[in-house]
Amino acid sequence: MQVKTVSFSELEGWETDDHATAFATFRKSCKKLRPNNLTKTEDWKDLCAITKYVSNPKAYFEIFFQPVLIGDANTTLFTGYYEPEIIASRSRGGKFQYPLYKRPPELKEGVPWKTRAEIENGALDGQGLELAWLADPVENFFLHVQGSGRLKLNEGGAMRVGFAGKNHQTYRSVGKELIRRGILNKSNASAGSIKSWVRNNPAEGRLLLQHNPSFVFFRELTNLSPADGPIGAMGISVTDDRTLAVDPKFQPLGAPIWIAKKGQKPLNRLMIAQDVGSAIKGAQRSDIFFGTGDEAGAVAGVTKDGGRMITLLPHASVRRLLPEG
Repeated sequence: MQVKTVSFSELEGWETDDHATAFATFRKSCKKLRPNNLTKTEDWKDLCAITKYVSNPKAYFEIFFQPVLIGDANTTLFTGYYEPEIIASRSRGGKFQYPLYKRPPELKEGVPWKTRAEIENGALDGQGLELAWLADPVENFFLHVQGSGRLKLNEGGAMRVGFAGKNHQTYRSVGKELIRRGILNKSNASAGSIKSWVRNNPAEGRLLLQHNPSFVFFRELTNLSPADGPIGAMGISVTDDRTLAVDPKFQPLGAPIWIAKKGQKPLNRLMIAQDVGSAIKGAQRSDIFFGTGDEAGAVAGVTKDGGRMITLLPHASVRRLLPEG
């Protein structure tokens, strides 16, 4: 795998970024940092221990880390995700006919289980696993894609739901399937256009969504304040505009990552790798968390840009990776 060092002076926007916000997010991640084959736990131990004494976050990153490019920047793809807000009910009735399911007790980690089509056609009926009921099957599907959400309950109040497991079937993109069919093209394939097509073609749309056999199960999150972001793969709340979902085979969970995103709305910012995603595969593939609600969803739904990701690794890790560097 290609690993190349980069200087901080090459990171456009580094000097003016809000390093304090990135640092606060990094400190939360230090407690549950997950090294991979590029780095070791001991490389991070002292760096995390001294964070409580740091008064200059920018200098901290510059002194204790080396920016490196992992993989080929020509393959970089940034997309976005968010926490949707959806109307729901704790009980079935009226328009609330589409269930969110709790994790089935027989589900085993890593073992493929029933497909989306099988589940939606009644495989879990009568087991009492319904956590809540939604009014819109399309929003139900996209809640699976996001992995967490805020439900505005018809009975009053709200419910936070988060990822509890998946059926370990291969994720298939319904956007790519619509492009393959010639219904959409790469320039107009977004979450919004997919939702519109499915709603305008309900029978075909149901089958389209079942083209993706992957299915997510949820749990109610009762210990989050309204100000907290959803729980990510590290077991901690993610941070608006600072959390990055990555492929942990290539990017250590908890690592700072500088993103240089191109596109109509370029973004140069220090992020923290705090999450993962079924569609996030590869060294230069990531998902930016844009926050909660429709406005965040609108930004996330149209984000599909190139650029490059620069990972900040401890010097000890880089010396092992590049002994002659």
